[in-house]
Amino acid sequence: MAAADSLMKASPSVTLPGLAHALITAGKLELKTAEDAYRRAQTSGNNFIAELTGSGAISSAELAHAMSAAYGAPLLDLEAVDVQRLPKDLLDLKICQEFRVVVLSKRGNRLIVATADPSDAKAAERIKFATQMGVDWIIAEHDKLARMVEANATTASEAMDNIIGEDFEFDEASMDTGGASESNEAAIAEVEDAPVVKFLHKMLLDAFSMRASDLHFEPYEHTYRVRFRIDGELREIASPPIAIKDKLASRIKVISKLDISEKRVPQDGRMKMKVGPDRVIDFRVSTLPTLFGEKIVIRILDPSSAKLGIDAL
Repeated sequence: MAAADSLMKASPSVTLPGLAHALITAGKLELKTAEDAYRRAQTSGNNFIAELTGSGAISSAELAHAMSAAYGAPLLDLEAVDVQRLPKDLLDLKICQEFRVVVLSKRGNRLIVATADPSDAKAAERIKFATQMGVDWIIAEHDKLARMVEANATTASEAMDNIIGEDFEFDEASMDTGGASESNEAAIAEVEDAPVVKFLHKMLLDAFSMRASDLHFEPYEHTYRVRFRIDGELREIASPPIAIKDKLASRIKVISKLDISEKRVPQDGRMKMKVGPDRVIDFRVSTLPTLFGEKIVIRILDPSSAKLGIDAL
């Protein structure tokens, strides 16, 4: 009762997250301690749970047990989980890092996801939107979860290095711009923008490493998203700033030998990318005008993908 009364007296200037309310109601945290930790987290940009556990207000283990009891979700010791056996392509690594979650498995059309904060509705909605699957939470200790997210990121980075090394580039022949008009030459020069080039390279390489069949670059009124088709399902991978849409479309059209000045009719083209010294990946490119810009679909045509053995499949 005292915990409930303290919640009623919460400072109107501080809107505590659901996790804090659950801890206060369970008697695991004082209201003032929660408010102070939340203010520090807001000021420093630190994670609220990291602020709580780092300050000694509550241990990771105590927090995990409290969350399990409050939300009726199973508790899992991540030290018993083999990182190498976790699914690697069900959720974008950036989302895992942003919300400190780890996908443990898939059951039907639902993902089993480890989290320290089952009250995080934003994380659940983001995962649902990105994967088009439901989410079932498993509670894990925050510090162990953070280490596992970092381990997954390191593993993914090493895997990418093994695939591409440091030698990847677009086929120079596919970037031939001979005969371009002066206005087109100016546009071409503009899209040689390093961030745009790096972003496009990363998307293509990520799609290749995740065995995606195609990439979708989709502009909307206020947002822009990139989705990969993996095992027949479209999954959101990135949501770059909307301001990138025109430069990105132009960059793709330049290397596909399409007319970058034509934005009113669909176009089809091809491009190639060298991956390492002896491998070339072909891509088929299709553009489609929409109300908010050009939607672009890139199909990966990798001959080696047809040579996978039954074990790889």
